[in-house]
Amino acid sequence: MRISFFLFSVLLVSCQASKQVNSTTEDAAYTRTITTRAEKIVQTLDLNDSVKEKHIITIVANQYRNLNSVYTKRDDQIKSIKQKGLSKEDADKQLKKIEASVDKKIEALHASFLSRLSSELSPEQVTKVKDGMTYNVLNVTYTAYVDMIPRLTKEQKDQIMAWLVEAREHAMDGESSEKKHWWFGKYKGRINNYLSAQGYDVTKERQEWEKRMKQKQSQNQS
Repeated sequence: MRISFFLFSVLLVSCQASKQVNSTTEDAAYTRTITTRAEKIVQTLDLNDSVKEKHIITIVANQYRNLNSVYTKRDDQIKSIKQKGLSKEDADKQLKKIEASVDKKIEALHASFLSRLSSELSPEQVTKVKDGMTYNVLNVTYTAYVDMIPRLTKEQKDQIMAWLVEAREHAMDGESSEKKHWWFGKYKGRINNYLSAQGYDVTKERQEWEKRMKQKQSQNQS
């Protein structure tokens, strides 16, 4: 019995040590990922100050880490609720509480992050950070709308930009690439509805735009 207990203890300690090593390795890999991501964004700011660059990289990387921490905890809580075998009504109530709590935490992180950036960077540089965190989808999408419908009025262009800016504020807090793009997709739906109400046939405009692009490509290749 003593030998068996000893062997069990050794295996338990070994298993715990293995988990700790795996956790440390995963954290190191994640740190490299978010640091590299932050470095690419900060490179676009042209700071010309290595000390300041490292400082801003740390701020951006920490934002990624803080967001990930909130979403990871949320996922664990959701998993725990689903394992309890609660009724749909009780489960939905608890899930709503979790989402409400997450929304408050994300909102606080968003405000704190922008406050820190604004104390170190110009408004234009802060905007570049936002674009970097959202794959520059705002500018690509806005350019596409203006190119697709050249006769858009200034008021219509301003409204499109305003909604895309709003989408970017949400998207920069997204926990994944899919979620970030989901936010822009949501606002593109709003924009398309707006343009339809303004008298544009968005589907037809897109088809005509695609034809123009194909013709342009053919001309460039010939």
